[in-house]
Amino acid sequence: MTIYFSSDYHLGHFNIIQYCNRPFQDVEEMDATIIENHNNIVKKDDTFIHIGDFCWHDKFEEYRKQLQGNIIFLSGNHDDLANNYPYIERLYMYILGKHIHLVHDPENYDLGMLNLVGHVHQVWVYNRFKLYNQIVECINVGVDRWQFMPISFLEILDLQKSILKKLDKRSTSYME
Repeated sequence: MTIYFSSDYHLGHFNIIQYCNRPFQDVEEMDATIIENHNNIVKKDDTFIHIGDFCWHDKFEEYRKQLQGNIIFLSGNHDDLANNYPYIERLYMYILGKHIHLVHDPENYDLGMLNLVGHVHQVWVYNRFKLYNQIVECINVGVDRWQFMPISFLEILDLQKSILKKLDKRSTSYME
């Protein structure tokens, strides 16, 4: 079993194609690509955590049924919480010795943890800064930065390790 993450699928949301310059002709192509990519990576027994902005309007169940994995949904700013969908606001996990905080909007980070976020689409993949003498690290798991595919936790750790090697030890600020 593997744990995968992603955010900002925006299934059924036509305008996101233009807003984020997604390489799709229409929403049907976008939805089919994201769903196919998801199912090629996430298997039935895997855990998948979607960190907000899953789908547009009232098609949650329709889209959910098309995806493999044991799925946990976090709410995003476009998710309709009024329809009693099974969304949670944030999640704390401990995986492979790492304290992880999952939340859609990076501005809701938690100090001293690795924050897995969405919301910023293609703007950045990694953001690190110092606040109150603590390091804040955020990794954007959104599909716009990961070729419209989920990312495994091991891939996240590899990314973090690679970026930290690039950082000058005296530097606390970094954005890629």
